[in-house]
Amino acid sequence: MHLFLLLLLVISYSQPSSSSSSPNVLTQGSSLVVQNDNHLVSPNRVFTAGFHQTGQNAYFFAIWFSDTTADGQHTLVWMANRDAPVNGKRSSFSLSKTGNLVLTDAGQKIWTSNTKSTSPSQLQLLDSGNLVLTQIDTQSYLWQSFSFPTNTLLPNQPFTKDTVLISSRSLTNYSSGFYKLYFDNDNVLRILFKNDAVTSVFWPKPWLLATQAGRSTFNNSRFAMLDSRGRFTSTDNYSFVTSDYGPILKRRITLDVDGNVRVYTLNEKKWTNSLQTISKPCLIHGSCGLNSICTYTHESGRRCTCIYGYVAKNHSDLSLGCVPTFNLTEDRENYGFVKYPQMEFYGFDYWFKAGISLQECENVCLNNTNCKAFQYSFNAVLGFKCYVKTMLFNGHNLDTPFTTYLKVPKKSVSSFHQKAYAKKSELICSNSVIKLMRTYVETSGNRSIKFMLWFSLFIGVVEVACFLFLYYITRQRSGVTIDQSYVAIATGFRRFTYDEIIKASNKFRDEIGRGGGSIVYKGTLPDNRVVAIKRLHQATTQGEAEFLAEMSTIMRINHKNLIETYGYCAEGKHRILVYEYMENGSLAAKLGANQLDWPKILAIATGVAKGLAYLHEECLEWVLHCDVKPHNILLDVDYNPKVADFGLSKLIHQDAIKNSVFSRIRGTRGYMAPEWVFKLPITSKVDVYSYGMVVLEMITGRSPTRGQASDCNEAVEQKGLVNWVREKVYEKGDSLIEQHFKDILDPKMMDEYEHGEMVKLLKVALRCVEENKDLRPTMSEVVKILCNPKTDDYFD
Repeated sequence: MHLFLLLLLVISYSQPSSSSSSPNVLTQGSSLVVQNDNHLVSPNRVFTAGFHQTGQNAYFFAIWFSDTTADGQHTLVWMANRDAPVNGKRSSFSLSKTGNLVLTDAGQKIWTSNTKSTSPSQLQLLDSGNLVLTQIDTQSYLWQSFSFPTNTLLPNQPFTKDTVLISSRSLTNYSSGFYKLYFDNDNVLRILFKNDAVTSVFWPKPWLLATQAGRSTFNNSRFAMLDSRGRFTSTDNYSFVTSDYGPILKRRITLDVDGNVRVYTLNEKKWTNSLQTISKPCLIHGSCGLNSICTYTHESGRRCTCIYGYVAKNHSDLSLGCVPTFNLTEDRENYGFVKYPQMEFYGFDYWFKAGISLQECENVCLNNTNCKAFQYSFNAVLGFKCYVKTMLFNGHNLDTPFTTYLKVPKKSVSSFHQKAYAKKSELICSNSVIKLMRTYVETSGNRSIKFMLWFSLFIGVVEVACFLFLYYITRQRSGVTIDQSYVAIATGFRRFTYDEIIKASNKFRDEIGRGGGSIVYKGTLPDNRVVAIKRLHQATTQGEAEFLAEMSTIMRINHKNLIETYGYCAEGKHRILVYEYMENGSLAAKLGANQLDWPKILAIATGVAKGLAYLHEECLEWVLHCDVKPHNILLDVDYNPKVADFGLSKLIHQDAIKNSVFSRIRGTRGYMAPEWVFKLPITSKVDVYSYGMVVLEMITGRSPTRGQASDCNEAVEQKGLVNWVREKVYEKGDSLIEQHFKDILDPKMMDEYEHGEMVKLLKVALRCVEENKDLRPTMSEVVKILCNPKTDDYFD
């Protein structure tokens, strides 16, 4: 009996339950299991969804065309887990009884739709290739694959501001590659190249204005689609018609591994290219890696070749580029130049000057040990132009007026033969196959325990050895121990050296602001971008803590109403951040200066609310700013607001937001919520309170602390402005009339506001500064109120 029960246990453990659904529908509580090879099929039999093998013991949950091509392969159009293949045993795709789609890798959850349904729902693959989770009673979609494309769009699949296409890594490696198709904030459809070292937009041509490239920036709906006949239209005025326009059933538009967008049509079991966006592949950024040149012919296709004096870093992967066979640290007398006529390396100009002679341009490059080459050309307006390069990327020889002079050791100059170098170091595109090797054979318990003990001991010894080695190297080089918490987060941004910061800031000459923990200077980067350089105080521990907090935050943040960060410097004791420069400075400087009319005030209040709502509810992790005030709200040239300075913010996981604990009071006197003073639990409502104080200050023109004694506590100071406004507003009843506004509004704004909008904004501000945090709205509710003309019910 014991043996029988044990046998049943083993069988139930090793064989998960399969789907009890029909082939076309997955019902709640059912699963598709990888071992059983069961699928969902569209009613027209054109598309199939299920587990698809992509390598040895590696599977995607994907959607593909049911018919194979002439080579016997399926064409995938969507993947749930393209960057995390699952095992071929005990993996499943399930629709839970709560209405959530869950993909598990041998029992471990790796993907979910994050949906929930209180009524019956089902998963179905439609004739269009769209995998939809439908709420049966209302026939509404809880989730659909069309909203989360990978590298492919199907006919009539919407492409919006919330969707992106990301290329695959190679023809057989479907993980995320280097290219992204998306709508940018200017409402223009663009293609971006991004790897660990370089980020650049190359389509449309980056040196053209949107209108010059035939695009429009005036339609912010951001929508594009390929119809079933082969016509592509986009709200930025980009459109095309395929060469085989007509009623053909099977088409797809794909962002390919080489960064080109192509439309494919299935004819006689073979995909034929009916249109490609970029006709010259070598103009695609990243076509070849660093220090290499792209050439293209119709016969042999694209080819990447190392420049003279450089060799391939990895012959099986062209994206890794080439490395020099020499170093550039010797004296200038040891170097010369070899000439590449009609050769250009686009972008990454360290230095530029017009009207300069060839010899002067050479001297600039020779005097800079980081200079790898310079480009020289003639322009009818500017004359001769010199571009000094410290990075050689996007090399090509297609219709370019530039001549490139490559810096190499003098002994190599005489042996240079321009046509012979191409045979030396050619790169080949990688077609590697993903291999995911995992074993499910379990040994005895004692052997497993012994193995884990010895393995843990081995890892511990290796970690200690690595730590001691890094400590020794760090001490030898800088004499300062690098904070390990900083090392963990210092990724993802351009890291500037302190010398670069010195040059960009002109030795910290142009101060544009200062606070308790930092000074901000105006600067200019080598690419002529004007920036704000924030230098944290070196002598305080608090300065370094603020730096680390900001770095942890800005790695996760991207919103048009939040300040953009270009990079940082962490060298020795220096802690510096490089931000975008805001032409109109801070909101604090504009208050009381008669420069804010009613439209600007309303736009600033709405924009700040959107930025804070993103921090609170739309980031990967929720973020509290904790120091919302006019000094931390910056205005660009059009007075669009951007929230800045996350130095006092704290990241909080969403499931811990209600029980957050702060080690010290954060914020600025006059804008702090009562929770700080009375040591109550801190939530996102502290930012809501500060936002309300800022809005009241904009409306009344009065500081939150005006007219209060200096020895009053925080609660009394803030109560002054809030109670004064409430008394003025409601002294004659709840209805807001013109007399109320005349009593409280900033005199500079009299008779310039719209009554209904002003009533709404004032009521929002007063609701935000309620002492009881539960009575305050969330920032997303504030955005809905300010952006929706029909929100009067909120105040009832």
